[in-house]
Amino acid sequence: MEAPGVIAPLRDFVGAFGRLLYSAPDEPRILREGSALLRTLVARDDWLPDAFARPDPARCQQFLLHADSTERFSVVSFVWGPGQATPIHDHTVWGLIGMLRGAEYSQGYVFDSNGRAQPQGEAVRLDAGDVEAVSPTVGDLHRVHNAHADRVSISIHVYGANIGAVRRHTYPAEGGRKPFVSGYSNTLLPNLWDRSEELRSTFA
Repeated sequence: MEAPGVIAPLRDFVGAFGRLLYSAPDEPRILREGSALLRTLVARDDWLPDAFARPDPARCQQFLLHADSTERFSVVSFVWGPGQATPIHDHTVWGLIGMLRGAEYSQGYVFDSNGRAQPQGEAVRLDAGDVEAVSPTVGDLHRVHNAHADRVSISIHVYGANIGAVRRHTYPAEGGRKPFVSGYSNTLLPNLWDRSEELRSTFA
């Protein structure tokens, strides 16, 4: 069990992000104001429960931290083992990536005239506290890898859907695309809403 108040930053973030979406903003405002909220969340590294920060030696882990009741947004921790990388992939919805621990490189891609994904510009390095946006309108195709070959990195992602249930695609080097649904690495969620320990700590 987490100590009283430890998970409060995530609870505060979820509440603030929900209020942002309730105000019915357009995507530019979501990305702008949502980036500020996520930057505040990843500015401190004392709230993520250990169960959602564990790497797997074979593959990256995507742990669901929160899914909005109407699937308007989801929050995940993405845990990178040393040297791990994703394939080239899309998201099909807006997303925000905030670096919590370590660092990662995000290489953008575009399609050439033959429909093959080609690198676009230099890879962007995200260090702890940095935030980046993706979406079909600002750039939705990238490949990401842990910047460290000797330690774990963790990023916190927010997506404009229940991302584990979204039909997406990877793009092999030989061309074409392959459909996939990411799912989640966990079957249990952190309990954001039990404030009993915090309240008991205030008893005289």
